Amino acid sequence: MRWSTACPDWQARIVEGRSLVPFDPLFPEEADAALAVFKSLRVVDVPGMPTFGECCEPWVFDFVAAIFGAYDAGTAKRRISDFLLLISKKNAKSTIAAGIMVTALIRNWRHSNELLLLAPTMEVANNSFNPAAGMVKADEELRDLLHVQTHLRTITHRVTGATLKIVAADSDTVSGKKAGFVLVDELWLFGKKPNAAAMLQEATGGLVSRPEGFVVYLTTHSDEPPSGVWKTKLDYFRDVRDGVILDPNSLGVLYEWPEAMLESEAYLDPSNFYVTNPNIGRSVSQDWLERKLREAINGNSEGEDRQTFLAKHLNVPIGQRLRRDRWPGVDYWDVQAEAGLGLDELLDSSEVVTLGIDGGGLDDLLSLAVVGRQAQDSRRWRFWGRSWAHPSVLERRKSEAARLRDFEAAGDLVVVDRLGDDLDDLVALVQRINATGKLHSIGLDPASVGGIVDALAEIGVGSTSEADATGKARVVGVSQGWQLQGSVKTVERKLADGSLTHCGQALLSWAASNARTETRGNATMVTKAAAGSAKIDPVMAVFDAVALMSKNPEAIGASVYETRGILMV
Repeated sequence: MRWSTACPDWQARIVEGRSLVPFDPLFPEEADAALAVFKSLRVVDVPGMPTFGECCEPWVFDFVAAIFGAYDAGTAKRRISDFLLLISKKNAKSTIAAGIMVTALIRNWRHSNELLLLAPTMEVANNSFNPAAGMVKADEELRDLLHVQTHLRTITHRVTGATLKIVAADSDTVSGKKAGFVLVDELWLFGKKPNAAAMLQEATGGLVSRPEGFVVYLTTHSDEPPSGVWKTKLDYFRDVRDGVILDPNSLGVLYEWPEAMLESEAYLDPSNFYVTNPNIGRSVSQDWLERKLREAINGNSEGEDRQTFLAKHLNVPIGQRLRRDRWPGVDYWDVQAEAGLGLDELLDSSEVVTLGIDGGGLDDLLSLAVVGRQAQDSRRWRFWGRSWAHPSVLERRKSEAARLRDFEAAGDLVVVDRLGDDLDDLVALVQRINATGKLHSIGLDPASVGGIVDALAEIGVGSTSEADATGKARVVGVSQGWQLQGSVKTVERKLADGSLTHCGQALLSWAASNARTETRGNATMVTKAAAGSAKIDPVMAVFDAVALMSKNPEAIGASVYETRGILMV
């Protein structure tokens, strides 16, 4: 038997309202038997307590049929075992999760089997347990078959002894679980947990000896750029859907916006709300969505609420923050990314280079930015960055630990074991750049130079004379706060007109999205978006480097200013 879970025409399907499951159930009899159970379950929080069969749209049945119809009873093996449903909020996701797991409990044949519905918080766990328990209590036959223990959030099959447990990851442990069926609700929230990958591995480990089992991930989009295990799963299931990865054992049903509709902001047109809200008119109201969108656009809600609304109720992926006080340069950030541009190419194509250094405290990211100016006929600027962190940063900022690990995996962030290793690594990189003969100067915050100047002096950087034919780079103190606004405005304008491009690094993109503007008198400052987890050190390093490049340094071989120590600009 051969089949494909790829859905390369998903963009046309989703606009036309067609099914995103690109195949019929592999085993129709199994699908029909499971649907008979699922459709008979009552949705108790809907007036009249209708059954799923009476109140659901066809897309729900397509998804349920794909899950249960992948089971080969002849070999007791499920041919498709991993599923992801990405859908907007209020499309009955948690209720559907409850129905899937109650159906699995009833259809399960293995005695003393364990079924696990894993939620990131107690509130989310209750959102699934309450409708599951209600389905049992609303049906006399199910009350005889299944035993509900509310205080344990457990439902037990009286014949097989199998148990469905609804577990909150913030209070219960999944260690030692041997679940044959696992459903993970709100996967995006697990992306914020630094140990989520290990937790999910532990939770799903029981499927190794239970080939009839499945893992289903349900989620809305995150209101921040995806990170951690959520980013990993999202990228993988997208590639499977698009046919980039051939994995017939995984199926992603992703209610997302086609790229063209994202670019044109078609999601702001109420007539398009159905694209990521397939349950519109049932569990989610068109009028409510329109009213909330108006409130967000017209300023009746805070800027962060607009971001949350777009992500949660319209499934708009958040690439940059949408706050009203965001740094204006972030609006042009993504479009000026050069795919594949790395440090070596930047250095090779540049006639002169300046560096910026920022951070370095125990709670900071020590950050280096490299800005290169291309030859005279272009004069375009390009930049690249790298940051360093001590593990203590990950401990202090646990909500961002998974994201920082993503940056580490991409090679843009180096997590060092010992303080001092970060500075050694930075200095070695500066030495490599200096060896090209193109490094003009290095800008840094004079209030937090620490041992940076001394470390650079040891490699011959930071002390030059006009007569020095080697043209060694000088170290320059760049005034911060409102005095940096000239550099900030330069970056904004050059991003907008396309004369400043960058390597498209996720670390720098994240730092730029964390930056907000603050007006003091006639001056504008760039500060962090929020106290605590938000970090802007990488983008501040860019501003420092741009402050020096803005002075139009001469190209290779040109004389440099005589200086000792730090020159203030």
